[in-house]
Amino acid sequence: MQTSVRKSSGARSLSGLYVILDPSISPHRPLVDVLKVSAAAGAKLFQYRNKTDSMKAAYAEALVLRNVARELGVLFLVNDRCDLALAVDADGVHLGQGDLPLSLARAVMGPDKLIGISTHNPQQVLAAIAGGPDYLGFGPIFKPSSKADHDPIVGIEGLTRIRLLTALPIFAIGGITLQDVEEVIRAGADGVAVISAILKAPDIRHAVNDFVSRIPAPTSPAS
Repeated sequence: MQTSVRKSSGARSLSGLYVILDPSISPHRPLVDVLKVSAAAGAKLFQYRNKTDSMKAAYAEALVLRNVARELGVLFLVNDRCDLALAVDADGVHLGQGDLPLSLARAVMGPDKLIGISTHNPQQVLAAIAGGPDYLGFGPIFKPSSKADHDPIVGIEGLTRIRLLTALPIFAIGGITLQDVEEVIRAGADGVAVISAILKAPDIRHAVNDFVSRIPAPTSPAS
């Protein structure tokens, strides 16, 4: 049964640990195993990011992940591609600055799907707010280990300034390790988006548990 994630469970889940599933980061680990172990350890929000494979291959992988996510009761979004997100009936899409404008993405995705967008500076944040996303990704807070051509590092100070601009949920991203989580949350993030720190962890269950334990459960809407 399909539910309205944007108006119900999705809105309540936009905080905490956001695990980004990218097959290029740890090719020896099946992403479906990462998803299952991470969900069992407490992660509730996942994004599938595949910038190298063909659409056919990405669809096959995303469909399996989407079905497992639905069985486990966790949210599953697709990076960049509205068409792929719709094809697998994902809970939403995460846009980059070079992807469809938010207004067009909403028209394509419909009113009940989640839409997030990556932002890297105050101007992009303000433009995104005007487009009406469900959440913002903001960073890189620190130097990413999974991306060589990243935007300028914004640091904790940049995150603190952005928090003053919006009440939307903010996921900090970019080189965030377990030791950084509490500082990032104090700076105003509602959650952290993590790639390498989970996908390359010797023990994924332990890593997810540690991240989840350091992010306070939401007690009230972001302000």
